[in-house]
Amino acid sequence: MSTISIIGSGKMAAAIAGRIVKAGHTVEVASRNLANARALADQLGSGATTGAYGSVPAGDIVILAVPYKHAAAALTNYGDALSGKIIIDITNPVAADLSSLVTPSGSSSAQETAKALPASSHVVKAFNTIFGHVLAKGGRLDAFIAGDDRQAKARVSTFLDSLGLRPLDVGGLHMAQTLESLGLMMIGLAKNGAGTWELALNVDIG
Repeated sequence: MSTISIIGSGKMAAAIAGRIVKAGHTVEVASRNLANARALADQLGSGATTGAYGSVPAGDIVILAVPYKHAAAALTNYGDALSGKIIIDITNPVAADLSSLVTPSGSSSAQETAKALPASSHVVKAFNTIFGHVLAKGGRLDAFIAGDDRQAKARVSTFLDSLGLRPLDVGGLHMAQTLESLGLMMIGLAKNGAGTWELALNVDIG
């Protein structure tokens, strides 16, 4: 088991951290708001700690769990502290009215994250197709991942499997654009066709 660092202390960060703790890993929470980070660590228990925001995270895997509008600032604050780390970008960069994506044309949150990181870091897109409250309930869910570095994706796949999720590799980091569109589609489905947010995507591999 290992230490997993999370930048962020919101609902999605809490849902992922809950899974991590149940899997027997140690969680390190870092946030611009130290009180929120401490509150989440206390809620998690099981040896969860708080890290100094902007300092080198304890974990080799770092989950970037902040809203897209705050991601660039977080990455600037960390800078070279993320050198050599595997960064999991979980963001769905949607507009305030949940009707569209707000990333630059031809790019994605994950690709924008990769541009801002040291060259030795590796970004993997994951978690963005699973609603936080559904993730928190437990159960074997499908988790789609995208990334350019095979070793980083292998590490993330092993990590996701340890959380009771089924990792499904969709290709290189450019596919994060598709995954983020899929996240937007799920929001639209919840608001319209399904009429409920209690849903998850499942791939039937015959």
